[in-house]
Amino acid sequence: MSLKSKPPETPIFFVDRSLGKKFIADAFRSANARIEIHDDHFPQSVNDVYWLRVVGSRGWIVLTKDEKIRTRNSELQAVKNHSVGMFVLTAGNITGPAMASIFVSALPRMIRFIRGNKKPFIAVISRHGRIRKVRT
Repeated sequence: MSLKSKPPETPIFFVDRSLGKKFIADAFRSANARIEIHDDHFPQSVNDVYWLRVVGSRGWIVLTKDEKIRTRNSELQAVKNHSVGMFVLTAGNITGPAMASIFVSALPRMIRFIRGNKKPFIAVISRHGRIRKVRT
């Protein structure tokens, strides 16, 4: 009798309020990816440290364009303390559809990165979809 290993679970991605509610979520759903949206779970004004704790406890992977989140001590501590996995889009000032395109084209690389890197982590995604780990 052979034992079959359970396939890795598909990650659930969490769209931070900085990315909006529509374009990225719609693009991920079209790509059959699992997605949660900030505003479905938290008020717009919620403190980043709070939602990072909740999202980390749920095992969701954060998508954001808030580059300062990776430099603020309280947010960094929340990422570490709550085992958050995070991808930060560094493409600058671009449209929602352009951001969605970058994230969806990078989706297979993000999934490989998640499977190959233990949380907590912060990685950046460039305009061209390249992924680079910046913090553990």
